[in-house]
Amino acid sequence: MAAKAKKQKFEVQENETIGDCLARMEAEGYAPVRRMEEPVFAEQKGKKEPVWLRQRIVFEGVPKLEEE
Repeated sequence: MAAKAKKQKFEVQENETIGDCLARMEAEGYAPVRRMEEPVFAEQKGKKEPVWLRQRIVFEGVPKLEEE
């Protein structure tokens, strides 16, 4: 049986909801322990300040404990 990584990051994709991401984590055998959010900006010609695009959400997961 192959050992899982101690921690793995799961990013919420543009075409999925937070619930979809959490379901994907559970299907891979991970439980969320941390949620990180950061803004994503883009530069536009002629403007000095960057323009906000979206919020990036990343969950950090650890392997679930298997009950016997």
